[in-house]
Amino acid sequence: MHKRFVNHCTIDLTLIPDGPMLIKSGKEGADPTKPDMEFVETYHAGGRSIYLPGSSLKGAIRAHAERIVRTVGEDKPNSKKLPWANDPLSDKYNYLENKSAPDIYKLSSFTDQIFGNTSIASRLRIEDAYPDKSQPLKIEERNGVAIDRVFGSVAVGPFNYQVCTAGEFKTKIHLKNFTLSQLGLIGLVLRDLDDGWFGLGFAKSRGLGTVQVKLNQATVQYPGCVLSEDKRQIQAIGSQKQWNHTYLLGAGEFLEIHEARTYGFLKENSTEDRQDTPVAATSMDLGFGVQLTWRDGTVTDLFERAVKSWSGLLGVSR
Repeated sequence: MHKRFVNHCTIDLTLIPDGPMLIKSGKEGADPTKPDMEFVETYHAGGRSIYLPGSSLKGAIRAHAERIVRTVGEDKPNSKKLPWANDPLSDKYNYLENKSAPDIYKLSSFTDQIFGNTSIASRLRIEDAYPDKSQPLKIEERNGVAIDRVFGSVAVGPFNYQVCTAGEFKTKIHLKNFTLSQLGLIGLVLRDLDDGWFGLGFAKSRGLGTVQVKLNQATVQYPGCVLSEDKRQIQAIGSQKQWNHTYLLGAGEFLEIHEARTYGFLKENSTEDRQDTPVAATSMDLGFGVQLTWRDGTVTDLFERAVKSWSGLLGVSR
């Protein structure tokens, strides 16, 4: 099924430091004038610039997504059939050996189905976050020491490190072939990141790394569909499936029911993975494909509707 491309969500967002933040380079540079710990840097927009690597952002988002799933589920498949997140320290993925593609997907944990594991690829991608040139960065240098917790004396240091305390970083999250409950989980993670429940980068336990999340725009696309002539229906090309032009559709909607259940997109007691929205579908560029767009200030509405599906998966009525 994943050889096909049934739906795709792009979330355009801005990360604004809510205090000092450092995502440090793994190696100490040769420049003696720079601090012991410095930002990762690259060439961007015609000059050298600090940035937030997409891999670091993805790691933090995955860790918190697993935290949420374990809160309502467990570290392993459970008899209640609730979503589960695996234990990365002890899970050898033996249960995925010599299995078919549908079984590998279905047997993988809820978070592995989004972020991937040793047998399936990730379906979530995060772009590197680069500074917005219209909002100047403020880079400071701070000093610190590491205290020996037994003797109370200095164990390491003093050392100095670089932090960013002001500016804005723009990035995008891409999620393809997703169910609405998976999109709802990503919405909850971004909500918690904005609330400061977890941080990014170095020294999070010392208060660094908290950010504000500004949701600029979200677009959900169905590349294998077109709009009807009166613009009131979304029609799947090559099948008889059609939906109201305001429907937010999960991957299970585009498959025959038996195939959707084979992959676990639809549960045994469900035949739908859809939510009605106030957003009307429009044609994608070149007149092929359909998309729904949530503009600045309305993206929260998309996540609220996706979280309804996440709540339904947990058996919580909304």
